[in-house]
Formats: sequence, structure tokens, C-alpha cells
Amino acid sequence: MNLETHYLGLQLAHPLVASSSPLTGDIDGILRLEDAGISAIVLHSLFEEQIIAESRHLHHHLEFASESYGEALSYAPELEDYNRGPDGYLELIETARRRTKIPIIASLNGVTPQGWSDYAGRIEEAGAHALELNLYFIPADVEVDGRAIEQQYEEVVLEVRAQTRLPLAVKLCPYFSSVPNVAHTLVEAGADGLVLFNRFYQSDFDLETLEVAPRISLSDPAEFRLPLTWTGILYGCIEADFAITTGVHGYEELLKGVMAGARVTMMASALLRDGLETIDKTVRATRDWMEKHEYESIEQMRGSLSQKHSATPSAFVRPNYMQTLQSWRPDPALGHS
Repeated sequence: MNLETHYLGLQLAHPLVASSSPLTGDIDGILRLEDAGISAIVLHSLFEEQIIAESRHLHHHLEFASESYGEALSYAPELEDYNRGPDGYLELIETARRRTKIPIIASLNGVTPQGWSDYAGRIEEAGAHALELNLYFIPADVEVDGRAIEQQYEEVVLEVRAQTRLPLAVKLCPYFSSVPNVAHTLVEAGADGLVLFNRFYQSDFDLETLEVAPRISLSDPAEFRLPLTWTGILYGCIEADFAITTGVHGYEELLKGVMAGARVTMMASALLRDGLETIDKTVRATRDWMEKHEYESIEQMRGSLSQKHSATPSAFVRPNYMQTLQSWRPDPALGHS
């Protein structure tokens, strides 16, 4: 039973990767993940704000069509303490590369193309096997249209691509008017892979302090359907490696993700909530399912349920929308009549 896969040119023992989380922010967590059997690790992100703050020219580099972004920085946490800062991040890469045998994927989180992308080259020098570019921006200026934001994303990818020869994946949010067009544009700009999707972390209000309060909740398996759908649509249409993240909690999501066309599925919430033994349980259950259904390899099933290979391609688009709306049935056990 061959569970091997290739992602960003890296050979992995199986398609389960640890996505960026508190578990991947220090060497102890990284070593624990490797011991638990994970196939690769995406490090905790290094933020654009950290890099620019270190250069002491923050205000010169963050004018992206809206004062709201600069305002957001005044609300940011103490950046110098996050991930030990840029130099500490490079040290973590060097240490992880020296002490582990699995691929280490660095993560840069940014949204402007100025002043920080040269860290991609430094990340390469530190020994990372690949780089994930996490693009996260919430447009809050009514004067900025969607195309301007898409162009900004493209410029970031072009700039980072110019700084490194590392395999480059781009982690996207799903809130574009045309996800396929944006995906195609970013691959043309130099992305080797696409990670679907970045979660939209929403603010809450604290009624006692009357302030905006950051809240985080772990993902739910139901959230997996969004990246699953788009991976199934994009597979075969765009020449890139796909990774599914968000809502991956076990072997079912892993198998479905591969069948949609993903090369890897990325897990964080399940590891944080249920422990690192989830890795072995997921891999074992995947192998058992494949044996029961007579699959010899992961490659054999890749993309088999994508829109490109589906017997009912329309199931991915509008007809499925109508069928879904009509699919609900009351549960007799709840006493509905």
C-alpha cells in the first residue's frame, strides 16, 4: 500500500502535513510532530509587520490604498515577541533542518510587495525546503476595487518569486469574485502550489471593556467542503500542486481531498484538540480504507472525483446548488411531522 505523494517537488511519506499552528512554532513541537509521524511541517508564519518593524521603517512600507491597514498595526500584538522575530525565525529553520529528516516549509505572511520580500532569500539560505506565502488582507476601503486587490496579490507573488528559487506555494482566501482567475494569475506569476484556504478570523466585541476582542476557534469538519469544492474545480485546469487546509480532521478528509485533486491535506485544529496521536490514527485509517477498496496507491485515486473526471461535472456548479437546497429532510427521531 503506497501512500507516498509529491508536493512542491518534495517526496512525502503520505499526504498528511502539519499546517502552521502553535505546534510548529518551536523546535520541541516540530520534533514531536516528526516523532508522531507527520510527513512535512509548515512553520508558524513570519509576518510582514515583524520584518518591517525590525527595519524601523514601518510607516514607509504599509500604505496600501487604505489607512485602515496602518491603523490595524497599532492594534497588533508585540511583534518582537512573536516567533522570536525575523532572526529567531531563521534560526528555527536552521535548527529544524539540522535536527529533522522531513521537509520544513517556511511561511511568510504579508500583503504588500515592499520592503520585506527579500526575506524569502534569507529563508532559502537558512535551509527551508519550500516556502508558503500566506496572503491575508481584509479590504476595508470603499475606494479600492477587487481588481486592485488582485493586482496587489500578483505583485507580492512576483516580488517573492524574484527573491528565491524555493518551491513556492500561495495560501489564498476564498473571497474573490473569480477564484479560478486569481489562481491562474498567481500560478502564472510564479506560484508552484496553491493552499486552499486561509480561514477568515472574525472579530468579536467585549461587552465589558467595549473593545474589539480577537477570538479564535478551532475548525470544524464542515468547513472542509469549501476547499474540497474548489480543489475539485481547479484540478486539471491549473498546473499547480494543490493543498487543502481547514476542516481536515481525519482520514475521510484526507481521502476526499486526494480524490478532489490535492497532493496533500494539512491539519492543525485536530492536532491541537485531540493530540498528536491523530496523525497515526489518520494514516492507519487511510491505509485500511485503501486496502478495503483495493487501491494500491494514493496516486491511483488522485483527482478521480474532480470536476475534470467526474461523471457529473455539473455537480460542482449551479445544479448542485439547487439539489442541495432540496436535500434537507426532517429527522424522524426528533419528532418532526
